[in-house]
Amino acid sequence: MEMVNRPYAAAFEAHAVQHPEVLCLSADLTSSCEIDGFRDRHPGQFLSLGMAEQNMLSFAGGLGLAGFRPFLHSFGVFLYRRPYDQLVASIAYPRRKVRLMGFLPGVTTPGGMTHQAIEDIAVMRTLPNMTVLEAGDATEVESIVAEADTVDGPVYCRILRGAVPRLFDTPLRIGQMRVLSEGDDVLVVTAGVTTEEAIRARSALAGAGVSVRHLHLNTLKPFDAAQIVDHAASVRHGVVTLENHLVNGGIGSMVAEALAEAGLARRLVRLGLQDTYAHGGSRPYLMRHYGMDALALVRAIERLTGQSTGIDEGALEAVRVEAVHSAVKAEAL
Repeated sequence: MEMVNRPYAAAFEAHAVQHPEVLCLSADLTSSCEIDGFRDRHPGQFLSLGMAEQNMLSFAGGLGLAGFRPFLHSFGVFLYRRPYDQLVASIAYPRRKVRLMGFLPGVTTPGGMTHQAIEDIAVMRTLPNMTVLEAGDATEVESIVAEADTVDGPVYCRILRGAVPRLFDTPLRIGQMRVLSEGDDVLVVTAGVTTEEAIRARSALAGAGVSVRHLHLNTLKPFDAAQIVDHAASVRHGVVTLENHLVNGGIGSMVAEALAEAGLARRLVRLGLQDTYAHGGSRPYLMRHYGMDALALVRAIERLTGQSTGIDEGALEAVRVEAVHSAVKAEAL
């Protein structure tokens, strides 16, 4: 598996230098969001708003009114939880072309509850006019910048940073989910870092005689409910959703809504955070602890199919172990 170092940094700079109306805004997490190099090389397109996210969102709304397309950079949790009223009144309601680039979604940060955006999909998808995207590999990180900038309105993006695996060879396109495997036993729906976990499990499941249909979502709003229903109708045993988020309000809820509204009777298992905040720790540890990894997926599929696969951790593809602290700045948490 190819690992790409800091794909966001290169992609944003390449896009922004070609579009002078694109401005780079930071909320005092510049190096932690991989835009320190851009700041140094293109100071005329860079604005530091300090640790004042409410002001940054209101300011960005004004920039949008003036014809600019600001890209806001912070950890995802700081782009919606603290400045929610400014997000609604200054950005979502007037349909400003503001691009909210939310780093370290879910449990990809070891920083604990204060740093973990675990309800951001639930919040952002309920906002009128808001588009919600999530990158799942280096290729999608590289392409999400230009793709988000095509939207006539605000966009919230869940961004991966640092060393990111390349899983796909085609760019992210809004509204186009990826069919990663076609099977007729179980439908698995993933997004972001959970897609890599499902890929870890698939070959072992195939060896155990379980045929998995695997969908990767990168567009969470607008949500293609009709396509989800079509895929769910083509499998025998049911659907498993696996997400780096609370199951309530996230992808698990989105799939449940789609099945219910279509009147399709399929069993559904929702994997993710189960009505709990997460504590601090490495990503592999947190995903194992909260039942969000490849082994949790295998066990959920066993419950759906009613058969034991005999798969244990040793039968799964090896998990990547990453450094969770930065040697550059403490705020990299």
